[in-house]
Amino acid sequence: MHHLVAFALLLHVLFWGAGAALLLMPRPWARFWPVLVTPAGFALQSLVVWIGAHAGLEGTNAYGYWSELIPAGLLGIALYRRGVRAAYTDVTRVGLVWAAMAGCLAVLVLPVAIASRGLTTISLGSCDAADYAAGARVLMEFARTDRDGFIGLVEVVRVHSVDNFFDYWLRLNHFTPAALMALNGTVLNCAPHEIATLLTAVLLAGTLPVVFWSSRVLFGYSGGVSLIIAGLFGISPVMWYAVAHVSPGQLLAAQAIALLSWSGIALWRGQLTWRCVLMFGGVQGIAYWLILGSYNFIILVCLVPAATYAIGLAVWQRQWLRLGRWLLAMAVPLAVSAAVFAPRVAGLAERFMLLQTYDFGWRIPGLTAEGWLGMVQGPDLEAWSFFGLRWVLSAVVVGLLVWAFIRAFQKRARVAWVALAVSVPILAGYLFLQARGARLGTNASYDAYKLFAVFSPLLLPAFCWWVTLRRSGRLHEWLLVSGVAIVVLGFNVLACGMFIWKLSRPPLMVDRELPQLQLIEGMADVKSVNLLFPDMWSRLWANVFLLRTEQYFPTHTYEGRLNTELRGAWDLEGGRVAVQLPGDARRQVTPRFALVDTRHPAFIRARETEGWYDEENDPKSGDRWRWTAGKATVEIDNPHAYPLFVTGSLDGWSPVERTLTLVGPAGEPEEAVPGPATLTAPATARVHIGEERASRRFSAVVLPPGKTTLELRTPEPLFDAPGDPRALGVAVLRLNLAPQRALP
Repeated sequence: MHHLVAFALLLHVLFWGAGAALLLMPRPWARFWPVLVTPAGFALQSLVVWIGAHAGLEGTNAYGYWSELIPAGLLGIALYRRGVRAAYTDVTRVGLVWAAMAGCLAVLVLPVAIASRGLTTISLGSCDAADYAAGARVLMEFARTDRDGFIGLVEVVRVHSVDNFFDYWLRLNHFTPAALMALNGTVLNCAPHEIATLLTAVLLAGTLPVVFWSSRVLFGYSGGVSLIIAGLFGISPVMWYAVAHVSPGQLLAAQAIALLSWSGIALWRGQLTWRCVLMFGGVQGIAYWLILGSYNFIILVCLVPAATYAIGLAVWQRQWLRLGRWLLAMAVPLAVSAAVFAPRVAGLAERFMLLQTYDFGWRIPGLTAEGWLGMVQGPDLEAWSFFGLRWVLSAVVVGLLVWAFIRAFQKRARVAWVALAVSVPILAGYLFLQARGARLGTNASYDAYKLFAVFSPLLLPAFCWWVTLRRSGRLHEWLLVSGVAIVVLGFNVLACGMFIWKLSRPPLMVDRELPQLQLIEGMADVKSVNLLFPDMWSRLWANVFLLRTEQYFPTHTYEGRLNTELRGAWDLEGGRVAVQLPGDARRQVTPRFALVDTRHPAFIRARETEGWYDEENDPKSGDRWRWTAGKATVEIDNPHAYPLFVTGSLDGWSPVERTLTLVGPAGEPEEAVPGPATLTAPATARVHIGEERASRRFSAVVLPPGKTTLELRTPEPLFDAPGDPRALGVAVLRLNLAPQRALP
């Protein structure tokens, strides 16, 4: 199922891009149009969804199938002009590139197939997948004028000038990735959560032809070397990191930047006539569209490689007039794309304000020279540190590059200048961001990685410049290059294997219960909910499945999901603490998730606070638990003007026999309380927990009005598990709290 859907996605994108690529590929390179197919397909799909959204249509579910006539018509016109036989010959000419792309996709999908029997989304840590899926569902099912449910909840979804969730995707967030999920999901009958990871894998595999083309025409490598570099790109841990964290936006930007750099350098090398400029207009239009629709803020640096190349030669050759014409040739397609994508261009200033306001991302290890070629440990991008291997490999890579560039400038200075122009400015920016993050203690290393990743289709061929040493005709240099190539390939294969192993046991996955939350949308009496999940992954995916319901968040969850007063009529809980109200006041939606009526006279709100480790789960059994770290606290809010009595039960186990005491707001654990609690002396309650999982019941505790903190204490020493640095108390699968107004 996973591989079938992934290859169906790829074929669908190729179908959409074939006609556009045939028509837009510049004439001198017309027979190589297949390398343009995937970016053209992505851009055309994005354009159709953009038009459909602004036309007020009710999502891709309303027009997705009819839109298939557009690529079919373009392909028919293109085949008529090119000829079926010639087009078939063109496809077979790059057959090995297609094979590499297919092989890359098959390997990328493998860990998803191992992790889950059904189609799903997995991640190693980032929650971006849920954000993209929310946008995809918006573009699949809603019209731009819809304001029902969460879509128009202004106080929650407002972001600067945007006051509804639909326009947030059109103006500020990454539109194109969500649009691709929406259109492809409609045609293949897949929900966004079923194809988010698969589409990201298709984006990486679809970049291989662009990497091959960049290596071939920009750096002058032979077809065989270009194919090897493209294959290396397909298994590079630097790029697999993007797939593992479901980051399709940077992969779209990577394709676009490579196309812009090729068109800019080719224009400078050409005649710069209007005919030549128009010839590249289509390629540049595709590239600018992909950038503005995904990482629109990258527009400020997307031309750095091409501009460095052109400006450097203009200064050296004093060709100022030519430089002016070149800048105009690069700016005109940008202006046209910006005019169509005007709302996103207008939102750039607000986007940069968001980037300055929030320290997005997380800290990512910096890459030294060997990491540029993917020689890292794998999923975390950590360097090989034992016995100084990192510095040995880095020194070898730097030495080979210096040697190769010195020789190249003696014989092939023009091509060598391309490698320097596309790599040195980007490396300077990368190192600056890494240093800034280290100095200020921020997540600037995350921005550094993103910068490195979007330019990787150009950086990787530049960092492989040492392969030119084999052209000397000397046996020892040929053997040296071959040996280094084998070492680089071996390290990348090893890192790829480590990714597969870790992704096949993902820490984050859309399990079988999360999609069932959409059942709540069909409950006529549930109009609004408060999302009280402790983990952001579940909270964001719940948002995806409840877009037709008003939602409120206790904490700032993500852009477009602000924390506000919890006005929902129902709490949707999914943590380890469960509020057990009688009758229909508690609706168990799934074994993990339940609705709790906030209007019930015995309603309370409870959450884990201090002394808890992060939630863990067993994907096979579906069990979830949190370990206590000594004294663990639960904060309870009694919103009524009268006290409540709460009885509790704990479902859990401990590696060693221990006594667990629940301490109320004024209780002390010295003595077990034999009788029921009283209003003047809140009780403590004690149970025994052993190695076998069991449910243990606590006696009643008084909850006065307002907020109360309950403590779970144990006098026995914490357990040190072999291979686990944590000190563990009790594994709590569920702490049930049953409040009531009268004594039990």
